[in-house]
Amino acid sequence: MEKKKRTIRRGQQQVNMSKIDQILIDIQRKLRDSLEPYCVENLNSFERKKIHSFFDTKKEEYETRTYRQGDQFVLKVIPVGNLKRLAKQNAEKVLQTGETIVMPYLGNYERFIVHNYLKDFDGVETKSIGEGADRRLEIRQAKFGRSLKRIIKKIKIL
Repeated sequence: MEKKKRTIRRGQQQVNMSKIDQILIDIQRKLRDSLEPYCVENLNSFERKKIHSFFDTKKEEYETRTYRQGDQFVLKVIPVGNLKRLAKQNAEKVLQTGETIVMPYLGNYERFIVHNYLKDFDGVETKSIGEGADRRLEIRQAKFGRSLKRIIKKIKIL
């Protein structure tokens, strides 16, 4: 069984690329400045595993998830690094201005990533507002620090 390879000319050099290499380059190019996950369909299990293992080495920037849709599998690559950078910028802006910021639409998992990332960020708190497609993530200044909330809980327990 022969692998399909695509030949690309770059100057005097020829580069042979497999289907997986092309997909990886395409994913990274499209996710460079994006917050939206990139979906790849019609891959066999070997190709999905190769893509998962490639992005496992880049855990700080990307996460991969495989979902089943009927009898098909869809691989999603999520730009975690971009989400965290945007969340940090917005949290710093909230701390400087004191105003609440509502982030653009994010899927369930993307909202979870931002909530989880900002939970240890002192001075801000996050909350999901709205329903369905109108669900947004709100970042606002915390009225009390997280350490003060822990102390209050301990006092109530005693």
